[in-house]
Amino acid sequence: MVAPLRQTVCRRVLAGATIAVTAAGVVAGPVGSAQARPAPDRTSTVRHEVRHDVSRPLAQIAAAPLRDRRTENEPVRRMPNRPGGQHRDPVVQRNAGTAIPGPSANFEAIGQGFTGPSGTFRVTGIPPDTNAAAGATQVVEIVNTAFAVFGKTGTVLFGPAATNTLWAGFGGACQTTNDGDGVVRYDALANRWVITQFANVGSSAGPFFECVAVSRTADALGAWNRYSFQYASFPDYPKLSVWLDAYYTTYNLFNAAGTAFLGAEICAMDRAAMLAGTAATQQCFTTSTQFGSLLAADVEGGMPPAAGEPNTVLALGATATTLAFWKFHVDWAVPARSTFTGPGTLTVAPYTVACGVSGTCIPQGGTSQTLDSLSDRIMFRLAYRNFGDHESMVVNHAVTAGGSVGVRWYEIRQTAGGPPSVFQQGTYAPDAAYRFMGSAAMDKVGNIAVGYSVSSPSTAPQVRYTGRLASDPLGQLPLGEGTIVAGNGSQTSFTRWGDYSSMVVDPTDGCTFWYANEYLAATGNFNWHTRVASFQLPGCASGGGNDFTMSVDPPSATASVGGSATTTVRTSVVLGSAETVTLSASGLPPGATAAFSPPSVTVGGSSTMTVSTSASTPVDTFGLTVTGTARSATHAVPFALSVVPSSGVVVNGTFEAGLSGWTSTGSTAAVSDPVHTGRGAARIGAVTPTRDSTLAQTFTAPGGQNQLSLWYLTECPDTIMFDWFTITLRDNTTGTTTTLLARTCTILNSYVKLTTGLTAGHSYTLTLTNHDDNATGDATRTFVDDVVVSAVRA
Repeated sequence: MVAPLRQTVCRRVLAGATIAVTAAGVVAGPVGSAQARPAPDRTSTVRHEVRHDVSRPLAQIAAAPLRDRRTENEPVRRMPNRPGGQHRDPVVQRNAGTAIPGPSANFEAIGQGFTGPSGTFRVTGIPPDTNAAAGATQVVEIVNTAFAVFGKTGTVLFGPAATNTLWAGFGGACQTTNDGDGVVRYDALANRWVITQFANVGSSAGPFFECVAVSRTADALGAWNRYSFQYASFPDYPKLSVWLDAYYTTYNLFNAAGTAFLGAEICAMDRAAMLAGTAATQQCFTTSTQFGSLLAADVEGGMPPAAGEPNTVLALGATATTLAFWKFHVDWAVPARSTFTGPGTLTVAPYTVACGVSGTCIPQGGTSQTLDSLSDRIMFRLAYRNFGDHESMVVNHAVTAGGSVGVRWYEIRQTAGGPPSVFQQGTYAPDAAYRFMGSAAMDKVGNIAVGYSVSSPSTAPQVRYTGRLASDPLGQLPLGEGTIVAGNGSQTSFTRWGDYSSMVVDPTDGCTFWYANEYLAATGNFNWHTRVASFQLPGCASGGGNDFTMSVDPPSATASVGGSATTTVRTSVVLGSAETVTLSASGLPPGATAAFSPPSVTVGGSSTMTVSTSASTPVDTFGLTVTGTARSATHAVPFALSVVPSSGVVVNGTFEAGLSGWTSTGSTAAVSDPVHTGRGAARIGAVTPTRDSTLAQTFTAPGGQNQLSLWYLTECPDTIMFDWFTITLRDNTTGTTTTLLARTCTILNSYVKLTTGLTAGHSYTLTLTNHDDNATGDATRTFVDDVVVSAVRA
């Protein structure tokens, strides 16, 4: 059997219509690997906004009217087949507990008959794309082409309104069309709301648009920074994720006519610019047609990822024993340095795609109509949480579980943005009912909750949830099931049952889960409802043991031989109460010591670690481990120490003190990114076109056998005929000049090391020259770091 990768197109058409699509030229996938493999020929597509502005406060905008026609049914687009077959699932969980707490908040949201300050909602399309997020004091839900703002007890503060209300007065397709596939996220790192919706997708030729709104405060009823981006291809099934350096969106691209799948696209939108309300760009990469429905890691409050850490992107793999992953690093200053590496593979327990080739087999009580399991994709979201000593991501998809369908869930871990690995996995199928349309998230202590739809031949679809504590046996969701709403109706004429549901964690406490999904109150069609509910799992808010996280800031530092470097060790409570943590360091280089002030802290406090070197400490980079030991737990974080020669040979060769010690001409600057080590580097040349720029320093080689070394990174988008970088070394004692690096013009993604021997006692002048022909559009610049003279080891 070959199971298809199927994709939902979100253009709305007349009820009953279906469209079949095949894609030519499916690219063969890579051999399984534990690492993401680079694609050196892959470059990003940079898109500038079509327009941006600032809205009036939402509370002052009249709600755009909702459509009242009941003639729409969303079709399924078929994408290229992926390998399938029958596999025994070795991680099926057949037992269920009874300890799951019940919901606290549990209220009606957008659906048939839902009423708020802006009027009454009437269903206009099938299926509902149910999506909600929780903020500081509010919950926002978007379903298809409508949205509403709630208080956390369910009070309707705004809506239900057409989603393009957010773009009233904006102009263009974002204002004049209301095409749906909206997604809402709460950026807890900035306390802002982010909403996206596509526009003009009813066109058969395009252009198509993604409309983006970022609130200016934590209040969804306030003003919003608004943007639109244009696409030539149809950007279907958009999903939005929050990361430190960008807002990431993923799409399944189709040609403008909607007749061919073109691959999956992921775009990074300039988060800093959009938070500020200034002009913004996005950078996008596209996969082969073998992959679809990608999800980017989505930060769940708490500790952010490290600055510059790439986003991990996930999809179903090319086989039924793998997931595919990529790493996306965006560089806003120099887009040519942005990278999208992969696909790598994660081996998972074998599974059988739910419902076989068609994907449709979910039974319902009282009707022979079956529902689509959407088993061809991982389900929204790829929820990310940083615990300091590790990062966790949770995600799920629907698989065959004996004679029914269950939810396959994963916790995927990585350290400091490194390669991901499967930490635990399981298939939740405690009985013969069919579970699908899941969404998963993790609270601040590592408990996991999964929400989903449940249906069977004797029951209508219901909304339930389950979970596990961080201390439970791996691969198990043993807390049993909670019910948010027991649906009283089945859908009788259509297979589609949602595109996704959504589980998030409240950013104010890190413990409260919020889940949104659909149900039917009565058998029929075009009469769906949605429900939003919250709950907590045991041990998060009330304790049940103590735990903490650690971090170091900065995570790396430089010390000269005989000198010292410092970093701040920070701790925070994630479970229970604060306790005393004793700090220590290991992996120190020869002749070095580490001291902490204070040597122990109460969790929530911080300590300064000072690493002191001696005359016998070798010049090199060393990986240290900082460990915190408490009564309940022990955690460790890495710290990188670069030891460089003492001053007096090359002055400020690490550029930690700006450009002091160096003579410069043209355009030069000290920068903090990109650096090879430490916090500083030098930039020779400029972001905009210029002419010749140089850095130079004269020094005397010490006695003994020594060498000069440095690291450089060129960004030369032109040809060597016009732009280049070169390095020369003049021996002032003999009057001879050596070219250490011939003229070179290339774009490097990482620093390259250069070394040369020196003659003891000779005076030298090192000159670093960046030549730019001042032509528009191809500025050339070079970064240099860690210029040191060191003894040659025997």
